[in-house]
Order: sequence, then structure tokens, then C-alpha cells
Amino acid sequence: MTDLNRPARLNRTVLALLGLALLAAGGFAVATHFQRLRLLDPDSPLVPGPTRPPTWALYVTAAVAVLLGLLILRWILAQVVRRPPTRTWRFDTDPDRGRTELSADAAVAPFTEELRTYPGVHQAHATLAGSHDDPTLALVVTLAQDGDPGQIRERLEADGLPRLRQALDLDMVPVSMELRFSSTAGLRLR
Repeated sequence: MTDLNRPARLNRTVLALLGLALLAAGGFAVATHFQRLRLLDPDSPLVPGPTRPPTWALYVTAAVAVLLGLLILRWILAQVVRRPPTRTWRFDTDPDRGRTELSADAAVAPFTEELRTYPGVHQAHATLAGSHDDPTLALVVTLAQDGDPGQIRERLEADGLPRLRQALDLDMVPVSMELRFSSTAGLRLR
């Protein structure tokens, strides 16, 4: 699994195209209003004819607009979530004697708790994606203002990741790590 968030590129492209279309429509409306474009008469009614549309048409239009707005809001909120999908790992070495299932979230919980105790780490989240044969670890580490990214990375490579590989009986775990810096200053003892 090379890309942890595969639909992100498509979503960004569609959002960019939608944004450009809305900007073009807004620009057209403003240019028509100020009579820079003479394709439409700015004083003409929006709906042709002297009568208003039937009441049911207004309700249907409002309902469609609300539904569309909620769907777009859901889509925008989905863009915030960057967590790759996790699986439940199944160990079926001897199916006659049963099987063992391990939630990927439960597998990385002790690792995440250990990572949070490192000096300079303000917050940490880990997601183990993929199968037992092809795992990928995604880390989001928020550092305190005085946190040293190099030191944290060295400690991860020396302590945390070898223990995680040993606990999960893995030879190798590809890791992607996103470092963020906390905006709040931590407590300092002198």
C-alpha cells in the first residue's frame, strides 16, 4: 500500500474544479450586474413570465438545496479525516484449534502510549493499516515547542519500532510520519 489516502487526489481535483466553476459563476453574475457583460439584462426577472412559480416548486427547490448542502458538508468533513482504513488481523496457523484475531488499533495502542512519553512529544496518533503480510504504520506526532524531531526519530528507530515489530512478529513495517508542532507552550521546570 503505497498511498495511505488514495481518494485524496481525486477529492482535491474535484473540489478545485467545483471551486473554479463557482468562482466563474460568481464572476459572471457580478460582471452582469455591473453591466460589464451584456449577455443578459440585469433588470430581467430570474424566472421568465409574470407569475411566481407554484409553491410546491419552491419547496422542492429548498429541499434539494438543503440536501445538496448536507452532502457537500459531509464531503468536506470527510476531507479532514486522513486516517487510513484499518483491519482486524487474523492468525490462522492451525484452523482446527481456532484462530486469533487482533484489532490493528489494539495492536498499536501500547506503542502510541509509549510514544507519548518521549521527551518533547505533546500528542501522538498511530494507525496500522494493511494486512499482516503488507502492513503500513502511519504516525502523526505533535511536538511541544521545545521538542527535537531528530531525537524523537532516533528514539523511535532505536526503541519503539523494534519493540512494535517484535510484538507483532514482523520483519519490517514501512512507516510514514507526520510531524506537527504544538501551538501551546509546555510547562518548564527549572
